[in-house]
Amino acid sequence: MEKVAKFEKVSKERFLADWLDTFGGEEASALQVYENLKLPKRATKGSAGYDFYSPLEFTLKPGETIKIPTGIRASMREDYVLMVFPRSGLGFKYRLQLNNTVGIIDSDYYYSDNEGHIFIKLTNDSNEEKVLTQAEGAGFAQGIFLQFGLTEDDNAIELRNGGFGSTTK
Repeated sequence: MEKVAKFEKVSKERFLADWLDTFGGEEASALQVYENLKLPKRATKGSAGYDFYSPLEFTLKPGETIKIPTGIRASMREDYVLMVFPRSGLGFKYRLQLNNTVGIIDSDYYYSDNEGHIFIKLTNDSNEEKVLTQAEGAGFAQGIFLQFGLTEDDNAIELRNGGFGSTTK
């Protein structure tokens, strides 16, 4: 299997700014979260998905949403994309969904001003009144690297700077 990417933590400064903006709280506790971040990993030799681990414990009642700054960025070959999905079991048991349905992390996102910081926004869409409690350090999403192609007449030359919606501005 060819190796095409690498996960890294964003800088401590980037993470602290994004974490405190999202959750508030004390810088010291946010720093502890940063120190405990785990890089995504595959669970088995045959796994396609790299598990993203929750940096905090959280509970989602049906209809509730949480935005999670993962502290993770991904460098990858230019002809690859990282697609992010909820963990299959969480989707099956709780109808846990990403708010953008599938997260698309382009190779040039790594170079954005926000260091390519991957955020994952989840909603418990349970129609069975199931409450999800996710432990800190447990897998909650998975990322899969896929190669893609270009059309023969492609001539995109613009450079990215930003995340959601930045390529259509």
